[in-house]
Amino acid sequence: MALAQSARIEQLLKRFTELEQALAAGASGEEYVRLSREYAELEPVARKAQQLRSASGELAELEEMLDDPELGEMARAEMAVLKERIAVLEQELQVLLLPRDAADEKSVIVEIRAGTGGEEAALFAADLFRMYQRYSEARGWKVEVLSASESDLGGYREIIAAFRGRGVYARLKYESGVHRVQRVPETEAGGRIHTSAATVAVLPEAEEVDVEIDEKDLRIDVFRASGAGGQHVNTTDSAVRITHIPTGIVVSQQSERSQHKNRAKAMQVLRARLYEQQRREQQQQRAAERRGQIGSGDRSERIRTYNFPQGRVTDHRINLTLYKLDQVLSGEALDEIIEPLIAEHQARLLAAQEE
Repeated sequence: MALAQSARIEQLLKRFTELEQALAAGASGEEYVRLSREYAELEPVARKAQQLRSASGELAELEEMLDDPELGEMARAEMAVLKERIAVLEQELQVLLLPRDAADEKSVIVEIRAGTGGEEAALFAADLFRMYQRYSEARGWKVEVLSASESDLGGYREIIAAFRGRGVYARLKYESGVHRVQRVPETEAGGRIHTSAATVAVLPEAEEVDVEIDEKDLRIDVFRASGAGGQHVNTTDSAVRITHIPTGIVVSQQSERSQHKNRAKAMQVLRARLYEQQRREQQQQRAAERRGQIGSGDRSERIRTYNFPQGRVTDHRINLTLYKLDQVLSGEALDEIIEPLIAEHQARLLAAQEE
């Protein structure tokens, strides 16, 4: 392992020990939260580094036994196994030391919109939402629909939902882009295969500390809710539209009967969109660094095709094809796409470090 990296590991281990001592000493309040968060971030690296240090120590002890006439052969056999383990530990530690996206641990807001394809695109948007919903439920994440615009056949022209849990963005961020579907629509009597699309935007959920919003920059309009909703629709001005004047971003919310709740949800979405805009601007300034990443995450980029007649799913970024369409759409096999995307991303970052 490189000298600079070894020095960095020693610094991390020193800091990890300091955090352990500070937490054991009884930190409280905001200080406890801050220290606990830093401890949780460092713990995987520190534990892996400790395993590597222990294995290296064992190797040194075995090397001293090589000249022993009785134990030499046994030491050589154990050394061969140990060297393989050390190589694996070093690789795993290198991955853990890669630059991390500051948003990886955050919850997300997912926006799914029907694209080209009319009603069929709206049905596909609903399929995608259910896929993420089932995937999230299996991982113990909580899902909250913030707003939805349904189509005539039960699809979604647009659906916005919050997916909450630890490390949600780290896994779902690879879903941003254009998803294409090829299948015979339910409304097509002739049995012809149609191609439709839906766009997915995965935004890290921003806290107030992440984005500062000046109330003077907001124009807030209230109006009566429209669409399905029973007897309470169109009886009060409960719907809310918030315009962020400096950026022109507009967010509308009418899913709740309470104007206060609609405003809170609209602010939640607005904060996420502003946070993502800030992140995009920062990423554009680091254009050279982005060349080593998988795609741009841009919504206009076609990332995946779901082909029903052939029962396959193809991710175009890594040329991966799985003949597990049903399992992917049920969320069961989605990790079989996400894991290779993460591995490819890590491999590119590692290669960039070695250049």
